Amino acid sequence: CHQHIIIDPMKVTTTMSSTSTKSAIQYCPILLLLIHHCHGLAPPAPSNTRRNFLQNTVVSSITAATAAATTTTFPNLSNAAVESSSSNNQPLSLPPLGLGAWAWGDSVFWGYSPKNDEDLREVFDYALAKNLAFFDTAELYGLGRSEELLGKFREEDCATKEDEEKVVIASKFAALPWRTKREDVVKACRASVKRLGGRPIDLYQIHFPNAWSNAEYWDGLADARDLGLVKSVGVSNYGVDALRACHASLSERGIKLATNQIQMSLLYRWPLENGLLDACNELDVKVLSYSPLALGFLTGKYDRDNLPSGPRSKIGGQLFEDGASYERLLETMKNVAGEHGGAPLSQVAINWAIAKGTIPIPGARNIRQVKQNLSTLDWSLTAEEERMLDDASAKVTGFVTPNFFPRKDVNTGLAMYDS
Repeated sequence: CHQHIIIDPMKVTTTMSSTSTKSAIQYCPILLLLIHHCHGLAPPAPSNTRRNFLQNTVVSSITAATAAATTTTFPNLSNAAVESSSSNNQPLSLPPLGLGAWAWGDSVFWGYSPKNDEDLREVFDYALAKNLAFFDTAELYGLGRSEELLGKFREEDCATKEDEEKVVIASKFAALPWRTKREDVVKACRASVKRLGGRPIDLYQIHFPNAWSNAEYWDGLADARDLGLVKSVGVSNYGVDALRACHASLSERGIKLATNQIQMSLLYRWPLENGLLDACNELDVKVLSYSPLALGFLTGKYDRDNLPSGPRSKIGGQLFEDGASYERLLETMKNVAGEHGGAPLSQVAINWAIAKGTIPIPGARNIRQVKQNLSTLDWSLTAEEERMLDDASAKVTGFVTPNFFPRKDVNTGLAMYDS
């Protein structure tokens, strides 16, 4: 019943390029993020333990910072057979709203436990029943656990081929410092395909910029498309200049840059203010807006005396220091919700992101959350309500999220990230 957004894939041709490994010192922040993110996550397959992964990560990081990068792999990085699909050359159809699967495997930030798996299965089944089964995952999420769960649910819960075709999955390549070649993208993509059950990935994205080798990654995306591993390609956390460069590079190879996945919410408005959203619209690159609920701080669930646990607690403390402007935003959201039958504040936040022309991908960990999120599509903001929310959100200054992305490619000087 919902309008879908169509993105046409284009034919791939192949070129070759290479790069030498540079010092990883400028990449230290993203390494710290990776180590922090991986610690405590769900374990991968028994033969590739989390401890081994972290040991490999640390060894490779030190080596890269002092000399040349060491080859390090994610669990299950063997070649994967790809199931043929008659829809490989068909346009990618994206619903107006997706579901983020970052929490599906992440025990540090989101408190994941395997005992939650049946709750996550209910989320999958409900979205499938509503014909809104668009899930965004990544190889980093739970070190592959998120992908494995999606592959498992699709295999076990889709009763027919038609049901399988309703499921749209986007995944992401982690641009880690020792991954410097186009082949690294293809190798990681094969592993993601395997974890997802052997079907071509509907949308494969570069998760974040690297401090080098970015052009090699774009060739890797095109190669993965040429090999039939993926149907469409995109990027994530790319700024204006990087977006334009990637778009031009892929165009030379006959490929459309389909998406740019970026953080955007009523509490994180940078893409509206620095020209990034405008550039995406100009190039016909669809925007997937992640964290549209601002890590839960746009749900009305938290206050000064009731902050979330884990890393979000510090972010919340910074936000509530701002105090009055944040509370006025919540009050404005409540007023808007009241005009729509007392809708949850989360729906107000998601509808604002939709009104800006993006495809929000809020997370959902249980049946209550997925029902609430997908019901956002039952109503929409008026122009006046959107203006009121714009005015209130522009005054909030206390929300700050960690930024570990390299801002510049040290080889080319290209600005990669500007939010």
